[in-house]
Amino acid sequence: MTETKDYVRKVQYYETDRMGIVHHSNYIRWMEEARTDVLEQIGLPYDKIERAGILIPVLGVSCDYRISFRYSEVFRVKVIPEKFNGIKMSLRYEIYGQEDGKLHAAGETSHCFLDRKMKPVHMKRDYPEIYSRLTEYMGVKEEEESL
Repeated sequence: MTETKDYVRKVQYYETDRMGIVHHSNYIRWMEEARTDVLEQIGLPYDKIERAGILIPVLGVSCDYRISFRYSEVFRVKVIPEKFNGIKMSLRYEIYGQEDGKLHAAGETSHCFLDRKMKPVHMKRDYPEIYSRLTEYMGVKEEEESL
């Protein structure tokens, strides 16, 4: 599995609500920011994937909130590969406070791979270079692919 660095940044004022805490919808955005960052780290920036004709829609998303963030706090998102079979992919996210080291939120996303006509793509057959990078990052072994 390719080692990646956690995604780190500071909470912006516009991400907070009237109570002075981060609005819940922003955690989903942070998971997306972290996912695109990880893909870039493994040599698959979203623009390269899209130029190849691949779309990666979100099929599902969930987030469990534990400790609120406030303006200017620094957080880090750890992206954890879960499943990849060449057609679908799922990832877990752990969002930690940089100062306290505590888990503030945890989530999951699931995705599929489509062409521009919104038809499913078989990554191994149709995009072997991209497939190879994803299997390396996701830690997939040959025998697991058919599952």
